Amino acid sequence: MEVHDGAELCFPQLLNTSCRKPLTSWTEAVFLRILLSSLSVLTVALNLLVIVSISHFRQLHKPTNFLLLSLSVSDFIVGLVYMPGELLRKTSCWFLGDRMCSLYKYIITLTISASVGNMVLISVDRYVAVCDPLHYPTRVTVRRVKLCNFFCWFCSIFYRSLLIKNIILQKHNYMSCYGECVFLIDYIAGFVDVVVTFIIPVTVIVVLYLRVFVVAVSQARAITAVTLQRSVTVTSRKSERKAARTLGILIAVFLMCFCPFYCVSFAGSNLLNTSYGIVVLCLICFNPCLNPLIYALFYPWFRRAVKIIVTLRILQPGSREANVL
Repeated sequence: MEVHDGAELCFPQLLNTSCRKPLTSWTEAVFLRILLSSLSVLTVALNLLVIVSISHFRQLHKPTNFLLLSLSVSDFIVGLVYMPGELLRKTSCWFLGDRMCSLYKYIITLTISASVGNMVLISVDRYVAVCDPLHYPTRVTVRRVKLCNFFCWFCSIFYRSLLIKNIILQKHNYMSCYGECVFLIDYIAGFVDVVVTFIIPVTVIVVLYLRVFVVAVSQARAITAVTLQRSVTVTSRKSERKAARTLGILIAVFLMCFCPFYCVSFAGSNLLNTSYGIVVLCLICFNPCLNPLIYALFYPWFRRAVKIIVTLRILQPGSREANVL
Protein backbone atom coordinates (compact mmCIF):
# COMPACT_ATOMS: atom_id res chain seq x y z
CA MET A 1 0.00 0.00 0.00
CA GLU A 2 1.22 3.46 -0.88
CA VAL A 3 2.36 5.50 2.11
CA HIS A 4 0.61 8.85 2.47
CA ASP A 5 1.19 11.90 4.58
CA GLY A 6 -0.26 11.37 8.07
CA ALA A 7 -2.32 14.55 7.78
CA GLU A 8 -4.27 12.96 4.90
CA LEU A 9 -5.13 9.80 6.82
CA CYS A 10 -8.15 9.09 9.00
CA PHE A 11 -5.97 7.25 11.52
CA PRO A 12 -2.38 8.57 11.23
CA GLN A 13 -1.18 6.03 13.80
CA LEU A 14 -2.20 3.25 11.38
CA LEU A 15 -0.05 4.46 8.55
CA ASN A 16 -0.32 1.32 6.42
CA THR A 17 -4.00 0.42 7.06
CA SER A 18 -5.78 3.77 7.41
CA CYS A 19 -8.06 5.16 4.71
CA ARG A 20 -7.46 8.60 3.32
CA LYS A 21 -9.77 11.45 4.30
CA PRO A 22 -12.57 12.19 1.80
CA LEU A 23 -11.23 14.19 -1.13
CA THR A 24 -14.08 16.70 -1.16
CA SER A 25 -13.47 20.36 -1.81
CA TRP A 26 -14.11 22.89 0.93
CA THR A 27 -17.10 24.30 -0.99
CA GLU A 28 -18.63 20.88 -1.55
CA ALA A 29 -18.12 19.87 2.08
CA VAL A 30 -19.75 23.07 3.38
CA PHE A 31 -22.64 22.68 0.95
CA LEU A 32 -23.29 19.09 2.02
CA ARG A 33 -23.05 19.95 5.72
CA ILE A 34 -25.53 22.81 5.44
CA LEU A 35 -27.89 20.85 3.16
CA LEU A 36 -27.94 17.59 5.09
CA SER A 37 -28.06 19.25 8.51
CA SER A 38 -30.99 21.43 7.48
CA LEU A 39 -32.85 18.57 5.80
CA SER A 40 -32.25 16.29 8.78
CA VAL A 41 -33.74 18.76 11.28
CA LEU A 42 -36.63 19.63 8.97
CA THR A 43 -37.41 16.00 8.13
CA VAL A 44 -37.39 14.89 11.76
CA ALA A 45 -39.56 17.82 12.86
CA LEU A 46 -42.14 17.58 10.06
CA ASN A 47 -42.56 13.82 10.24
CA LEU A 48 -42.75 13.97 14.01
CA LEU A 49 -45.70 16.35 13.58
CA VAL A 50 -47.39 13.82 11.30
CA ILE A 51 -46.76 10.98 13.75
CA VAL A 52 -48.08 12.96 16.72
CA SER A 53 -51.10 14.24 14.78
CA ILE A 54 -52.34 10.86 13.60
CA SER A 55 -51.48 9.10 16.86
CA HIS A 56 -53.07 11.69 19.14
CA PHE A 57 -56.30 12.89 17.52
CA ARG A 58 -59.07 10.29 17.48
CA GLN A 59 -60.71 11.79 14.39
CA LEU A 60 -57.60 10.89 12.41
CA HIS A 61 -57.68 7.22 13.38
CA LYS A 62 -58.69 6.12 9.90
CA PRO A 63 -57.23 3.37 7.67
CA THR A 64 -55.57 5.68 5.14
CA ASN A 65 -54.05 7.85 7.88
CA PHE A 66 -52.48 4.83 9.58
CA LEU A 67 -50.77 4.02 6.27
CA LEU A 68 -49.43 7.59 6.21
CA LEU A 69 -48.33 7.11 9.83
CA SER A 70 -46.25 4.06 8.90
CA LEU A 71 -44.69 5.97 6.00
CA SER A 72 -43.89 8.89 8.31
CA VAL A 73 -42.11 6.54 10.72
CA SER A 74 -39.79 5.36 7.93
CA ASP A 75 -39.24 8.98 6.82
CA PHE A 76 -38.50 9.95 10.42
CA ILE A 77 -35.80 7.25 10.59
CA VAL A 78 -34.28 8.56 7.36
CA GLY A 79 -34.00 12.04 8.84
CA LEU A 80 -32.71 10.80 12.18
CA VAL A 81 -30.22 8.16 10.98
CA TYR A 82 -29.56 8.31 7.24
CA MET A 83 -28.88 12.02 6.79
CA PRO A 84 -26.44 12.37 9.74
CA GLY A 85 -24.76 9.14 8.64
CA GLU A 86 -24.31 10.38 5.09
CA LEU A 87 -23.04 13.70 6.40
CA LEU A 88 -20.33 11.81 8.28
CA ARG A 89 -19.54 9.49 5.35
CA LYS A 90 -19.27 12.21 2.71
CA THR A 91 -17.46 14.95 4.61
CA SER A 92 -15.38 13.14 7.21
CA CYS A 93 -13.87 9.80 8.16
CA TRP A 94 -16.02 7.05 9.63
CA PHE A 95 -14.92 6.85 13.26
CA LEU A 96 -17.77 4.64 14.51
CA GLY A 97 -16.25 1.29 13.57
CA ASP A 98 -17.21 -1.62 11.35
CA ARG A 99 -20.14 -2.86 13.42
CA MET A 100 -21.84 0.52 13.46
CA CYS A 101 -21.23 0.77 9.71
CA SER A 102 -22.94 -2.59 9.17
CA LEU A 103 -25.81 -1.60 11.49
CA TYR A 104 -26.15 1.73 9.71
CA LYS A 105 -26.38 0.08 6.29
CA TYR A 106 -28.87 -2.47 7.62
CA ILE A 107 -31.17 0.21 9.11
CA ILE A 108 -31.09 2.29 5.93
CA THR A 109 -31.86 -0.60 3.56
CA LEU A 110 -34.57 -1.78 5.96
CA THR A 111 -36.15 1.67 5.98
CA ILE A 112 -36.12 1.89 2.19
CA SER A 113 -37.79 -1.51 1.89
CA ALA A 114 -40.46 -0.49 4.40
CA SER A 115 -41.10 2.75 2.51
CA VAL A 116 -41.66 0.86 -0.74
CA GLY A 117 -43.99 -1.54 1.05
CA ASN A 118 -45.95 1.39 2.49
CA MET A 119 -46.37 2.85 -0.99
CA VAL A 120 -47.80 -0.45 -2.22
CA LEU A 121 -50.28 -0.52 0.67
CA ILE A 122 -51.32 3.08 -0.07
CA SER A 123 -51.95 2.13 -3.70
CA VAL A 124 -54.07 -0.85 -2.67
CA ASP A 125 -56.04 1.35 -0.28
CA ARG A 126 -56.83 3.89 -3.02
CA TYR A 127 -57.67 1.15 -5.50
CA VAL A 128 -60.32 -0.32 -3.19
CA ALA A 129 -61.63 3.14 -2.21
CA VAL A 130 -62.16 4.30 -5.79
CA CYS A 131 -62.88 1.06 -7.64
CA ASP A 132 -65.00 -0.64 -4.99
CA PRO A 133 -66.31 2.15 -2.72
CA LEU A 134 -69.36 0.25 -1.46
CA HIS A 135 -67.22 -2.47 0.13
CA TYR A 136 -64.38 -0.17 1.24
CA PRO A 137 -65.63 0.40 4.84
CA THR A 138 -65.89 -3.36 5.46
CA ARG A 139 -62.79 -4.49 3.59
CA VAL A 140 -60.39 -1.77 4.71
CA THR A 141 -60.67 -1.39 8.48
CA VAL A 142 -58.29 0.14 11.02
CA ARG A 143 -57.49 -3.29 12.44
CA ARG A 144 -56.64 -4.73 9.03
CA VAL A 145 -54.50 -1.74 8.14
CA LYS A 146 -52.54 -2.07 11.39
CA LEU A 147 -51.95 -5.74 10.61
CA CYS A 148 -50.77 -4.81 7.11
CA ASN A 149 -48.39 -2.20 8.54
CA PHE A 150 -46.99 -4.78 10.95
CA PHE A 151 -46.64 -7.32 8.14
CA CYS A 152 -44.87 -4.74 5.94
CA TRP A 153 -42.25 -3.97 8.58
CA PHE A 154 -41.90 -7.62 9.56
CA CYS A 155 -41.25 -8.65 5.94
CA SER A 156 -38.72 -5.83 5.53
CA ILE A 157 -36.88 -6.89 8.69
CA PHE A 158 -36.94 -10.57 7.67
CA TYR A 159 -35.80 -9.87 4.11
CA ARG A 160 -32.93 -7.64 5.20
CA SER A 161 -31.95 -10.13 7.92
CA LEU A 162 -31.37 -12.71 5.21
CA LEU A 163 -28.79 -10.37 3.71
CA ILE A 164 -27.19 -9.25 6.96
CA LYS A 165 -24.33 -11.74 6.62
CA ASN A 166 -23.45 -10.24 3.26
CA ILE A 167 -23.61 -6.74 4.76
CA ILE A 168 -21.32 -7.68 7.66
CA LEU A 169 -18.79 -9.38 5.39
CA GLN A 170 -18.63 -6.51 2.88
CA LYS A 171 -15.95 -4.72 4.86
CA HIS A 172 -13.72 -7.77 5.15
CA ASN A 173 -14.16 -8.83 1.52
CA TYR A 174 -13.68 -5.52 -0.23
CA MET A 175 -12.16 -2.98 2.17
CA SER A 176 -8.46 -2.81 2.92
CA CYS A 177 -8.32 0.22 5.21
CA TYR A 178 -9.94 1.73 8.30
CA GLY A 179 -12.03 4.90 8.33
CA GLU A 180 -14.61 4.24 5.60
CA CYS A 181 -18.19 3.00 5.50
CA VAL A 182 -18.87 2.18 1.86
CA PHE A 183 -21.99 0.83 0.17
CA LEU A 184 -20.77 -1.94 -2.14
CA ILE A 185 -23.32 -3.58 -4.42
CA ASP A 186 -22.72 -7.09 -5.70
CA TYR A 187 -24.27 -7.52 -9.17
CA ILE A 188 -26.33 -10.62 -8.38
CA ALA A 189 -27.46 -9.43 -4.96
CA GLY A 190 -28.18 -5.97 -6.38
CA PHE A 191 -30.23 -7.43 -9.23
CA VAL A 192 -32.31 -9.58 -6.88
CA ASP A 193 -32.81 -6.66 -4.52
CA VAL A 194 -33.96 -4.36 -7.33
CA VAL A 195 -36.47 -6.95 -8.54
CA VAL A 196 -37.86 -7.71 -5.07
CA THR A 197 -37.93 -4.22 -3.59
CA PHE A 198 -38.46 -2.06 -6.67
CA ILE A 199 -39.53 -3.61 -9.98
CA ILE A 200 -42.28 -5.83 -8.56
CA PRO A 201 -43.68 -3.20 -6.13
CA VAL A 202 -43.53 -0.42 -8.73
CA THR A 203 -45.31 -2.63 -11.26
CA VAL A 204 -48.08 -3.25 -8.73
CA ILE A 205 -48.30 0.48 -7.94
CA VAL A 206 -48.47 1.54 -11.60
CA VAL A 207 -51.08 -1.09 -12.53
CA LEU A 208 -53.31 -0.18 -9.57
CA TYR A 209 -53.09 3.55 -10.21
CA LEU A 210 -53.80 3.15 -13.92
CA ARG A 211 -56.95 1.32 -12.93
CA VAL A 212 -57.79 4.05 -10.38
CA PHE A 213 -57.28 6.71 -13.06
CA VAL A 214 -59.58 4.97 -15.54
CA VAL A 215 -62.31 4.49 -12.95
CA ALA A 216 -61.97 8.07 -11.65
CA VAL A 217 -62.40 9.47 -15.17
CA SER A 218 -65.49 7.35 -15.80
CA GLN A 219 -66.97 8.41 -12.46
CA ALA A 220 -66.31 12.08 -13.21
CA ARG A 221 -68.26 11.78 -16.44
CA ALA A 222 -71.09 9.95 -14.73
CA ILE A 223 -71.41 12.61 -12.02
CA THR A 224 -72.77 15.12 -14.54
CA ALA A 225 -75.86 12.94 -14.92
CA VAL A 226 -76.44 12.34 -11.19
CA THR A 227 -79.54 13.93 -9.62
CA LEU A 228 -79.59 16.11 -6.49
CA GLN A 229 -80.99 13.22 -4.44
CA ARG A 230 -77.65 11.48 -4.69
CA SER A 231 -75.55 14.52 -3.84
CA VAL A 232 -74.12 12.83 -0.72
CA THR A 233 -72.82 9.93 -2.78
CA VAL A 234 -71.38 12.34 -5.32
CA THR A 235 -69.56 14.27 -2.58
CA SER A 236 -68.15 11.03 -1.19
CA ARG A 237 -66.91 9.97 -4.63
CA LYS A 238 -65.25 13.36 -5.15
CA SER A 239 -63.54 13.07 -1.78
CA GLU A 240 -62.15 9.64 -2.60
CA ARG A 241 -60.85 10.83 -5.98
CA LYS A 242 -59.22 13.85 -4.36
CA ALA A 243 -57.50 11.56 -1.85
CA ALA A 244 -56.39 9.29 -4.71
CA ARG A 245 -54.94 12.29 -6.56
CA THR A 246 -53.07 13.50 -3.47
CA LEU A 247 -51.62 10.08 -2.70
CA GLY A 248 -50.81 9.66 -6.40
CA ILE A 249 -48.65 12.79 -6.16
CA LEU A 250 -47.02 11.29 -3.05
CA ILE A 251 -46.17 8.10 -4.94
CA ALA A 252 -44.97 9.97 -8.04
CA VAL A 253 -42.56 12.06 -5.92
CA PHE A 254 -41.33 8.89 -4.21
CA LEU A 255 -40.60 7.18 -7.54
CA MET A 256 -38.77 10.22 -8.94
CA CYS A 257 -36.56 10.42 -5.86
CA PHE A 258 -35.78 6.71 -5.53
CA CYS A 259 -35.48 5.60 -9.18
CA PRO A 260 -31.85 6.83 -9.49
CA PHE A 261 -30.89 4.83 -6.38
CA TYR A 262 -32.34 1.61 -7.79
CA CYS A 263 -30.81 2.29 -11.20
CA VAL A 264 -27.40 2.33 -9.50
CA SER A 265 -28.28 -0.90 -7.66
CA PHE A 266 -29.31 -2.50 -10.93
CA ALA A 267 -26.03 -1.48 -12.55
CA GLY A 268 -24.22 -3.25 -9.72
CA SER A 269 -21.51 -0.63 -9.64
CA ASN A 270 -20.02 1.48 -6.90
CA LEU A 271 -21.48 4.73 -8.20
CA LEU A 272 -23.01 5.51 -4.81
CA ASN A 273 -19.53 6.46 -3.63
CA THR A 274 -18.84 8.87 -6.52
CA SER A 275 -20.03 12.37 -7.36
CA TYR A 276 -23.14 10.83 -8.95
CA GLY A 277 -23.88 9.33 -5.56
CA ILE A 278 -24.20 12.86 -4.15
CA VAL A 279 -27.08 13.53 -6.57
CA VAL A 280 -28.73 10.24 -5.56
CA LEU A 281 -28.15 11.17 -1.92
CA CYS A 282 -29.84 14.56 -2.29
CA LEU A 283 -32.88 13.06 -4.02
CA ILE A 284 -33.35 10.42 -1.31
CA CYS A 285 -33.00 13.08 1.40
CA PHE A 286 -35.53 15.42 -0.23
CA ASN A 287 -38.29 12.78 -0.42
CA PRO A 288 -39.03 12.27 3.31
CA CYS A 289 -38.97 16.04 3.77
CA LEU A 290 -41.40 16.63 0.90
CA ASN A 291 -44.03 14.14 2.08
CA PRO A 292 -45.24 16.20 5.08
CA LEU A 293 -45.28 19.30 2.87
CA ILE A 294 -47.60 17.45 0.49
CA TYR A 295 -49.87 16.64 3.43
CA ALA A 296 -49.87 20.30 4.49
CA LEU A 297 -50.71 21.41 0.96
CA PHE A 298 -53.59 19.01 0.32
CA TYR A 299 -54.88 17.94 3.77
CA PRO A 300 -56.62 20.63 5.89
CA TRP A 301 -56.71 18.24 8.85
CA PHE A 302 -52.92 18.22 8.98
CA ARG A 303 -52.74 22.01 9.09
CA ARG A 304 -55.35 22.15 11.87
CA ALA A 305 -53.58 19.42 13.86
CA VAL A 306 -50.21 21.18 13.54
CA LYS A 307 -51.75 24.44 14.74
CA ILE A 308 -53.05 22.71 17.87
CA ILE A 309 -49.67 21.06 18.47
CA VAL A 310 -47.44 24.11 18.02
CA THR A 311 -49.73 26.27 20.20
CA LEU A 312 -49.46 23.58 22.93
CA ARG A 313 -53.23 23.13 23.08
CA ILE A 314 -52.47 19.46 22.66
CA LEU A 315 -51.51 19.46 26.36
CA GLN A 316 -55.00 20.44 27.43
CA PRO A 317 -57.38 17.76 28.80
CA GLY A 318 -59.61 16.29 26.12
CA SER A 319 -57.40 17.46 23.23
CA ARG A 320 -57.61 13.96 21.71
CA GLU A 321 -61.26 14.67 20.91
CA ALA A 322 -60.54 18.00 19.18
CA ASN A 323 -62.25 18.62 15.84
CA VAL A 324 -59.53 18.66 13.17
CA LEU A 325 -61.57 17.51 10.18
